[in-house]
Amino acid sequence: MATVTKKDLIDRIATATSCKRADVKRVVQQFLDEVIEELGRGNRLEFRDFGVLETKSRAPRVAQNPKTLQRVDVPAKRTVKFKVGRLLKARLDGEPSAVEERAIDVVVQPQAGQEMLAKAQRSPKHSG
Repeated sequence: MATVTKKDLIDRIATATSCKRADVKRVVQQFLDEVIEELGRGNRLEFRDFGVLETKSRAPRVAQNPKTLQRVDVPAKRTVKFKVGRLLKARLDGEPSAVEERAIDVVVQPQAGQEMLAKAQRSPKHSG
């Protein structure tokens, strides 16, 4: 299994869309910033057919160090839960046609990407 970095994805998107790499980088970073911001507020993010991200509170608990068998108090914390959507699940189950169909819809309707690009270009965050 290979590791794909944010840089790899930016390069692929720039090539596939014929957009400047710097513009794609700005859009991707703005997208990630918005995801972080919304999850930080406790909001649920739903990406149809891809999946849902939401925060979950974990209660405090007592754990045990397996080496020393010493009990350790683990404080309460918030974590992120991801629920797989329909198209991602189909792809993981070996059905690439569902993902390819969705990709065609995205290419046919590029205005959403243009709106994100325009917003990212106006934002002073993460320039360069």
